[in-house]
Amino acid sequence: MQGKRALIMGVASTRSIAWGIARAMHREGASLAFTYQGERLGERVRKLAAELGSEIVVPCDVGSDEDIATAIAGVQAHWDGLDNIVHAIAYAPRESLEGDYVEAVDREAFRIAHDISSYSLTAVCKAARPMLRSGGAVLTLTYLGAQRVVPNYNVMGLAKASLEANVRYLAGSLGSDGIRVNGVSAGPIKTLAAAGISDFRSFLDQAQSTSPLGKNVTIDEVGNTAAFLCSDLASGITGEIIYVDAGYNIMGMKR
Repeated sequence: MQGKRALIMGVASTRSIAWGIARAMHREGASLAFTYQGERLGERVRKLAAELGSEIVVPCDVGSDEDIATAIAGVQAHWDGLDNIVHAIAYAPRESLEGDYVEAVDREAFRIAHDISSYSLTAVCKAARPMLRSGGAVLTLTYLGAQRVVPNYNVMGLAKASLEANVRYLAGSLGSDGIRVNGVSAGPIKTLAAAGISDFRSFLDQAQSTSPLGKNVTIDEVGNTAAFLCSDLASGITGEIIYVDAGYNIMGMKR
Protein backbone atom coordinates (compact mmCIF):
# COMPACT_ATOMS: atom_id res chain seq x y z
CA MET A 1 0.00 0.00 0.00
CA GLN A 2 2.95 2.30 -0.55
CA GLY A 3 1.71 5.74 -1.59
CA LYS A 4 -1.89 5.03 -0.55
CA ARG A 5 -3.81 7.45 1.66
CA ALA A 6 -6.46 5.92 3.91
CA LEU A 7 -9.09 7.44 6.18
CA ILE A 8 -9.86 5.19 9.17
CA MET A 9 -13.23 5.74 10.83
CA GLY A 10 -14.10 3.88 14.02
CA VAL A 11 -10.99 3.44 16.15
CA ALA A 12 -12.01 3.56 19.82
CA SER A 13 -9.20 1.62 21.52
CA THR A 14 -6.36 -0.81 20.88
CA ARG A 15 -8.98 -3.58 20.86
CA SER A 16 -10.92 -2.03 17.96
CA ILE A 17 -11.03 -3.94 14.68
CA ALA A 18 -10.37 -0.58 13.03
CA TRP A 19 -7.09 -0.41 14.96
CA GLY A 20 -6.06 -3.81 13.62
CA ILE A 21 -6.84 -2.55 10.11
CA ALA A 22 -4.91 0.69 10.66
CA ARG A 23 -1.85 -1.21 11.89
CA ALA A 24 -1.92 -3.56 8.90
CA MET A 25 -2.25 -0.68 6.43
CA HIS A 26 0.54 1.26 8.15
CA ARG A 27 2.77 -1.82 8.03
CA GLU A 28 2.15 -2.09 4.30
CA GLY A 29 3.12 1.53 3.71
CA ALA A 30 -0.14 3.50 3.72
CA SER A 31 -0.44 7.03 5.12
CA LEU A 32 -3.35 7.30 7.54
CA ALA A 33 -5.92 9.80 8.76
CA PHE A 34 -8.43 9.16 11.55
CA THR A 35 -11.82 10.35 12.72
CA TYR A 36 -13.30 10.21 16.20
CA GLN A 37 -16.65 10.95 17.80
CA GLY A 38 -16.67 13.16 20.89
CA GLU A 39 -13.79 14.63 22.84
CA ARG A 40 -13.88 11.70 25.25
CA LEU A 41 -12.37 9.63 22.44
CA GLY A 42 -10.47 12.44 20.78
CA GLU A 43 -7.36 12.40 22.94
CA ARG A 44 -7.18 8.62 22.85
CA VAL A 45 -7.43 8.49 19.05
CA ARG A 46 -4.82 11.24 18.67
CA LYS A 47 -2.37 9.19 20.76
CA LEU A 48 -3.05 6.05 18.76
CA ALA A 49 -2.72 7.94 15.46
CA ALA A 50 0.65 9.29 16.59
CA GLU A 51 1.86 5.71 17.13
CA LEU A 52 1.33 5.17 13.41
CA GLY A 53 2.90 8.47 12.40
CA SER A 54 -0.34 10.33 11.71
CA GLU A 55 -1.23 13.86 12.77
CA ILE A 56 -4.46 13.96 10.76
CA VAL A 57 -7.22 13.37 13.32
CA VAL A 58 -10.61 15.03 12.82
CA PRO A 59 -13.92 14.85 14.71
CA CYS A 60 -16.90 13.29 12.97
CA ASP A 61 -20.40 12.32 14.08
CA VAL A 62 -21.69 10.24 11.18
CA GLY A 63 -25.25 10.99 12.25
CA SER A 64 -24.75 14.51 10.86
CA ASP A 65 -24.17 15.29 7.18
CA GLU A 66 -22.62 18.62 8.23
CA ASP A 67 -20.15 16.82 10.51
CA ILE A 68 -19.21 14.40 7.75
CA ALA A 69 -18.62 17.26 5.30
CA THR A 70 -16.48 19.10 7.85
CA ALA A 71 -14.44 15.96 8.54
CA ILE A 72 -13.76 15.37 4.85
CA ALA A 73 -12.78 19.02 4.47
CA GLY A 74 -10.41 18.57 7.41
CA VAL A 75 -8.72 15.66 5.65
CA GLN A 76 -8.64 17.61 2.38
CA ALA A 77 -6.70 20.38 4.13
CA HIS A 78 -3.83 17.89 4.36
CA TRP A 79 -4.32 15.70 1.30
CA ASP A 80 -5.44 16.50 -2.24
CA GLY A 81 -6.73 12.97 -2.77
CA LEU A 82 -7.86 9.87 -0.91
CA ASP A 83 -7.42 6.20 -1.86
CA ASN A 84 -9.19 4.30 0.89
CA ILE A 85 -11.96 4.72 3.44
CA VAL A 86 -12.40 2.22 6.26
CA HIS A 87 -15.89 2.48 7.76
CA ALA A 88 -15.87 0.62 11.09
CA ILE A 89 -18.87 2.30 12.68
CA ALA A 90 -22.07 0.79 14.06
CA TYR A 91 -24.51 1.62 16.82
CA ALA A 92 -27.86 0.62 18.26
CA PRO A 93 -29.34 1.53 21.64
CA ARG A 94 -28.07 -0.96 24.22
CA GLU A 95 -31.58 -1.95 25.37
CA SER A 96 -32.38 -3.13 21.85
CA LEU A 97 -29.50 -5.64 21.96
CA GLU A 98 -30.89 -8.04 24.53
CA GLY A 99 -33.87 -10.31 24.90
CA ASP A 100 -36.64 -11.11 22.45
CA TYR A 101 -36.28 -9.20 19.18
CA VAL A 102 -39.92 -8.17 18.83
CA GLU A 103 -40.09 -6.86 22.38
CA ALA A 104 -36.64 -5.23 22.36
CA VAL A 105 -36.89 -3.19 19.16
CA ASP A 106 -38.93 -0.03 18.71
CA ARG A 107 -39.22 2.46 15.89
CA GLU A 108 -36.52 4.78 17.22
CA ALA A 109 -33.99 2.00 17.87
CA PHE A 110 -34.65 0.68 14.36
CA ARG A 111 -34.10 4.13 12.85
CA ILE A 112 -30.90 4.83 14.79
CA ALA A 113 -29.37 1.43 14.05
CA HIS A 114 -29.94 1.76 10.30
CA ASP A 115 -28.88 5.41 10.15
CA ILE A 116 -25.58 5.03 12.00
CA SER A 117 -24.68 1.49 10.97
CA SER A 118 -25.72 1.53 7.31
CA TYR A 119 -26.69 4.89 5.84
CA SER A 120 -23.55 6.52 7.26
CA LEU A 121 -21.48 4.52 4.78
CA THR A 122 -23.41 6.07 1.89
CA ALA A 123 -23.19 9.54 3.45
CA VAL A 124 -19.41 9.26 3.85
CA CYS A 125 -18.95 8.00 0.28
CA LYS A 126 -21.11 10.83 -1.06
CA ALA A 127 -19.08 13.47 0.80
CA ALA A 128 -15.70 11.94 -0.04
CA ARG A 129 -16.45 11.05 -3.67
CA PRO A 130 -14.74 14.16 -5.13
CA MET A 131 -11.59 13.25 -3.17
CA LEU A 132 -11.51 9.54 -3.94
CA ARG A 133 -8.95 8.65 -6.57
CA SER A 134 -9.57 6.09 -9.31
CA GLY A 135 -8.24 2.72 -8.23
CA GLY A 136 -9.22 3.34 -4.62
CA ALA A 137 -11.37 1.22 -2.34
CA VAL A 138 -13.92 1.59 0.43
CA LEU A 139 -14.25 -1.06 3.13
CA THR A 140 -16.85 -1.64 5.86
CA LEU A 141 -17.36 -4.21 8.61
CA THR A 142 -20.32 -6.53 8.99
CA TYR A 143 -21.23 -9.72 10.88
CA LEU A 144 -22.97 -13.04 10.28
CA GLY A 145 -26.03 -11.71 12.12
CA ALA A 146 -26.89 -9.98 8.86
CA GLN A 147 -27.63 -13.38 7.31
CA ARG A 148 -28.73 -15.53 10.25
CA VAL A 149 -30.63 -15.05 13.48
CA VAL A 150 -28.21 -14.48 16.37
CA PRO A 151 -29.77 -14.16 19.85
CA ASN A 152 -29.43 -10.68 21.35
CA TYR A 153 -27.96 -9.23 18.13
CA ASN A 154 -31.50 -8.24 17.27
CA VAL A 155 -31.91 -4.93 15.38
CA MET A 156 -28.20 -4.78 14.60
CA GLY A 157 -28.65 -7.87 12.42
CA LEU A 158 -31.17 -5.97 10.30
CA ALA A 159 -28.87 -2.94 10.13
CA LYS A 160 -25.97 -5.12 9.02
CA ALA A 161 -28.17 -6.73 6.35
CA SER A 162 -28.89 -3.23 5.11
CA LEU A 163 -25.17 -2.46 5.20
CA GLU A 164 -24.34 -5.51 3.09
CA ALA A 165 -26.90 -4.45 0.48
CA ASN A 166 -25.41 -0.97 0.70
CA VAL A 167 -22.00 -2.41 -0.20
CA ARG A 168 -23.43 -3.88 -3.39
CA TYR A 169 -25.30 -0.74 -4.44
CA LEU A 170 -22.33 1.51 -3.67
CA ALA A 171 -20.07 -0.82 -5.65
CA GLY A 172 -22.47 -0.48 -8.57
CA SER A 173 -22.58 3.30 -8.23
CA LEU A 174 -18.89 4.04 -7.64
CA GLY A 175 -17.52 1.48 -10.07
CA SER A 176 -17.69 4.02 -12.89
CA ASP A 177 -15.27 6.16 -10.86
CA GLY A 178 -12.86 3.26 -10.55
CA ILE A 179 -13.71 2.86 -6.84
CA ARG A 180 -14.27 -0.57 -5.29
CA VAL A 181 -16.51 -1.21 -2.26
CA ASN A 182 -16.33 -4.35 -0.14
CA GLY A 183 -17.20 -5.61 3.33
CA VAL A 184 -15.46 -7.91 5.79
CA SER A 185 -17.70 -10.12 7.93
CA ALA A 186 -15.55 -10.71 10.98
CA GLY A 187 -16.11 -13.37 13.59
CA PRO A 188 -16.91 -12.19 17.11
CA ILE A 189 -14.09 -10.21 18.71
CA LYS A 190 -14.08 -8.71 22.20
CA THR A 191 -14.23 -4.98 21.43
CA LEU A 192 -15.80 -2.03 23.21
CA ALA A 193 -18.71 -2.16 20.77
CA ALA A 194 -19.26 -5.86 21.40
CA ALA A 195 -19.54 -5.18 25.12
CA GLY A 196 -22.93 -3.59 24.42
CA ILE A 197 -24.40 -6.93 23.27
CA SER A 198 -25.99 -8.99 26.02
CA ASP A 199 -24.18 -12.29 26.80
CA PHE A 200 -21.46 -11.64 24.20
CA ARG A 201 -19.25 -14.25 25.87
CA SER A 202 -21.51 -16.92 24.38
CA PHE A 203 -20.77 -15.56 20.87
CA LEU A 204 -17.06 -16.17 21.45
CA ASP A 205 -17.57 -19.63 22.96
CA GLN A 206 -19.89 -20.75 20.16
CA ALA A 207 -17.55 -19.53 17.41
CA GLN A 208 -14.52 -21.18 18.96
CA SER A 209 -16.18 -24.52 19.56
CA THR A 210 -17.88 -24.67 16.15
CA SER A 211 -15.48 -23.11 13.61
CA PRO A 212 -13.35 -25.49 11.51
CA LEU A 213 -10.17 -23.85 12.83
CA GLY A 214 -11.39 -24.15 16.41
CA LYS A 215 -10.56 -20.58 17.36
CA ASN A 216 -11.72 -16.98 17.41
CA VAL A 217 -10.13 -14.54 15.00
CA THR A 218 -8.06 -11.51 15.99
CA ILE A 219 -8.11 -7.87 14.95
CA ASP A 220 -4.81 -8.50 13.16
CA GLU A 221 -6.31 -11.27 11.02
CA VAL A 222 -9.17 -9.00 10.04
CA GLY A 223 -6.68 -6.18 9.49
CA ASN A 224 -4.62 -8.23 7.06
CA THR A 225 -7.68 -9.08 4.97
CA ALA A 226 -8.81 -5.45 5.00
CA ALA A 227 -5.40 -4.25 3.85
CA PHE A 228 -5.50 -6.78 1.00
CA LEU A 229 -8.98 -5.67 -0.10
CA CYS A 230 -7.90 -2.02 -0.10
CA SER A 231 -4.68 -2.73 -2.02
CA ASP A 232 -4.09 -3.13 -5.73
CA LEU A 233 -3.81 -6.90 -5.19
CA ALA A 234 -7.63 -6.91 -4.94
CA SER A 235 -8.19 -4.67 -7.98
CA GLY A 236 -10.73 -7.13 -9.44
CA ILE A 237 -12.87 -7.49 -6.30
CA THR A 238 -15.86 -5.26 -5.57
CA GLY A 239 -19.33 -5.62 -4.06
CA GLU A 240 -18.25 -8.62 -2.01
CA ILE A 241 -18.59 -9.68 1.62
CA ILE A 242 -15.47 -11.59 2.69
CA TYR A 243 -15.74 -13.76 5.81
CA VAL A 244 -12.88 -13.71 8.30
CA ASP A 245 -14.31 -15.96 11.01
CA ALA A 246 -12.16 -19.11 11.07
CA GLY A 247 -14.81 -20.72 8.84
CA TYR A 248 -17.66 -20.48 11.34
CA ASN A 249 -20.12 -19.30 8.67
CA ILE A 250 -19.89 -22.59 6.73
CA MET A 251 -20.90 -24.81 9.64
CA GLY A 252 -24.39 -26.25 10.17
CA MET A 253 -23.71 -27.53 13.70
CA LYS A 254 -20.87 -28.00 16.16
CA ARG A 255 -18.09 -30.35 15.16
